[in-house]
Amino acid sequence: MTSSQQTPDPHGHEHGPGSGHGAAHGAGHGPDPGHGSGHGHGHSHSHGPAAPVSRHLRRVIAAVLIPFATAVVVGLVVLWPGGTPAHERTGVGFDRQTEQGKVVAVEQVDCKDVNAAQVPPTGDTSTPQGREAVNGQQGQCEKATIEVTSGPDAGRRFVEIVQPDAPRQLDEGTGVVVAYAPDAPEDLQYSVTDVNRKVPMAVLAGIFALAVVLVGRFRGVMALIALAVSFLVLTLFILPAILEGSNPLVVAVVGSSAIMLLALYMCHGLSARTSVAVLGTLISLLLIGLLGSFFIGWASLSGNTDDYTGLIHGLYPEIDMSGLLLAGVIIGSLGVLDDVTVTQTSAVWELRQADPGMGPRALYRAGIRIGRDHIASVVNTLVLAYAGAALPLLLLFTIAQSSMGTVANSELVAEEIVRTLVGSIGLVASVPVTTALAALVVSADRPAENAGVRPAGRGGRRRRAK
Repeated sequence: MTSSQQTPDPHGHEHGPGSGHGAAHGAGHGPDPGHGSGHGHGHSHSHGPAAPVSRHLRRVIAAVLIPFATAVVVGLVVLWPGGTPAHERTGVGFDRQTEQGKVVAVEQVDCKDVNAAQVPPTGDTSTPQGREAVNGQQGQCEKATIEVTSGPDAGRRFVEIVQPDAPRQLDEGTGVVVAYAPDAPEDLQYSVTDVNRKVPMAVLAGIFALAVVLVGRFRGVMALIALAVSFLVLTLFILPAILEGSNPLVVAVVGSSAIMLLALYMCHGLSARTSVAVLGTLISLLLIGLLGSFFIGWASLSGNTDDYTGLIHGLYPEIDMSGLLLAGVIIGSLGVLDDVTVTQTSAVWELRQADPGMGPRALYRAGIRIGRDHIASVVNTLVLAYAGAALPLLLLFTIAQSSMGTVANSELVAEEIVRTLVGSIGLVASVPVTTALAALVVSADRPAENAGVRPAGRGGRRRRAK
């Protein structure tokens, strides 16, 4: 095809060599009459941003997304909490007053001398507790002196006895977290609850941020900012709103939608391509919410399965724990959904730019072939992630020699199964949904309005729409 020929558009438009894909990228590379459009497609589509879409298409996308974004903003305003509700500390688990401390001295002592473990009065060592008590009296214990370094009692010291089989050993100079119980006797008010890990965690976070910026450059910086914004939405809106008594499902939907809009547009720019990914993510989230609500109710999952959820229910009995479980399913699926929808949308856009003659059906078929590979890897990743998180629990069931049916039927495991399968269904559905949306949108565009520059050649009478 020579540069003077016109190519028929599958939607009835005619455009010369400067329209369609060639014009969209001509601003960055210039027309190449010596090589024709085929050469331009092979090089220009991967060097710059996506071709701008027409005003008509921008209006259509805006007509869908602006009401949605407005509803999200209204939801944030209506549900915005006044702060985390105050309550009287129970002294259980994380609900304790804590201060910082430091191990200033460690000395070896005989466990019998410090009465580190009490053997059962009957002398029965057939139980695990009895055997641990006997072992605790036969070894060398550590007598650690801890100094409180924060709070009103800074400088105060107390002694902590560490048994030889304790999972956490203390060394001189180690930073620790100490719990404070004001109602206890003075010599028992402080106790070590954990090791202070702030420095290694901060270093690891710094390495992560540096790697993201070095590889991702500007997009990496925007990704880190979006991550911080997502964390702020989670800590300033979602968690306090749930504690304040708002419906966990409504809070999760509004908060997830806000995170989705902010993160996607910050990372990928304000474009039609990103807007299509937003629509695909939204539809998939709605499907996950409907499926999660149905199966959590059908399987009679209460969401109150361990000490932490039991403590939450005890402190705030008005919280709907099954709704909290559903909110977790939605929020947990959002991050992977973003990845799938953005990838599928970008694939369809690049296919269209590589071959402007492709119609929506051809684009969908090519995009879905890419999506099938994505589905296989993402679903496997999601299942393994949940299995890894529940590995200690699965080990306990293995030790108990429970059958697979018994394990799956227990509420603790059933929650993870429902969470995994509902999220995976949403991920699988997001591929054809987003691919179809992207193919329809990019094919429905009006190429005459896309150029942004005056096309070259005899077909160059068309200008950018005013």
